[in-house]
Amino acid sequence: MNDAAHEQHEVRRARFAVAAVFTVHGAVTGSFATRVPWIQDHAGLGSGQLGFALAFTAFGASCSMPLAGRISHRFGSRTALRGLIAMWTLSLILPSLATNLYTLCLAMFVYGASAGMADVVMNALGVEIERLLDRSIMSGLHGMWSAGTLIGSAAGTLAAHLGTDARVHFALAAAVLIVLGALAAGRVLDIQPGEDEEPPPRFTLPPRSALLIGTVGFCAVFAEGASLDWSAVFLRDRMDSSAGLAAATTTGFMLAMAVARISGDAVMNRFGAVRTVRAGGVLAALGGLLVVLAGNPAVAMTGFGLMGLGIAVVVPLCFAAAGHAGPNPSQAIAGVATITYTSGLIAPSLIGGVAQATSLVVSFCLVTALALGLVVFAGVLRAGERGGRSEVSPQAAAVPDPRP
Repeated sequence: MNDAAHEQHEVRRARFAVAAVFTVHGAVTGSFATRVPWIQDHAGLGSGQLGFALAFTAFGASCSMPLAGRISHRFGSRTALRGLIAMWTLSLILPSLATNLYTLCLAMFVYGASAGMADVVMNALGVEIERLLDRSIMSGLHGMWSAGTLIGSAAGTLAAHLGTDARVHFALAAAVLIVLGALAAGRVLDIQPGEDEEPPPRFTLPPRSALLIGTVGFCAVFAEGASLDWSAVFLRDRMDSSAGLAAATTTGFMLAMAVARISGDAVMNRFGAVRTVRAGGVLAALGGLLVVLAGNPAVAMTGFGLMGLGIAVVVPLCFAAAGHAGPNPSQAIAGVATITYTSGLIAPSLIGGVAQATSLVVSFCLVTALALGLVVFAGVLRAGERGGRSEVSPQAAAVPDPRP
């Protein structure tokens, strides 16, 4: 095997490794989501207090993500990701140990901070591999994250059905996931800073390009958060559906997103980021319109499924565009991630507030309007259309041996 072929082989191995890291990251999220009712009961919280505590997840992520680039610069991408994915898996245990509002807020802050830093590093690695392979892979990586959430939620659903204490469930899940995460992170690209390269600042405002790209991500994540948290309520309250059918709507939305993300790279490579996101925006807006006009559960479920398909690839393409837009992928990705996390934080509460003042139908009119924003603002993702065809950064030009 010549040097070029060997390097391509190592890059492909690193791609599978980072895909496994995305899966582990998603499995932690899925595991946690299924046991929120247990955590609420264990801490003795009302709905308002629980919502307040959960907001600390996004707060912790937003505070920590700017640090991810500096950590990666200090230790190298492989060592940094090993440590951060271990911290993330172990942080899963903390919410189950909380016994009141204050301890749960602290646990969720650490949980969110760990998630955010690992998120930035693994997405930055995905962008570098995308550059080296000269084709889009970010949608598929996020598809693996979605698959991980489904695996984690399936295991969590089983644990809840069996009446397993969440402290036991989370400890077992963390033990398994920390091993899988360490094995996967040990085979990612080990990107080291250049000898004269200055470390990134601890905290800095995101570049203007990240703010523009984040606007697109904001629209998509708002629709995602609204659909995940309110689709089942919409079916139950507006369509008078059974609890099972309402829950199936949310599951169908998640499955639609997972399928679209896994297949999204082929679409991106064929049509480019801008046209892909514009088409997704049209599809999501059509889905929102079906939800608003729905007269029966089947139409509403179809609408939520179309929204899932339409918005699925937007966030991966936003991260890719941010990573390709400037010399510091981690900083740009952190900026976009902060905006999208904020969107995910405010969407459920804003939808609830609008619904309280008017109705859920009006709330999803807002979601539909933001979906149309994807069509309007998609042009800012033009940097991501290179799909890896930009020049590779000097520290990533030499592909190291991915073995630990």
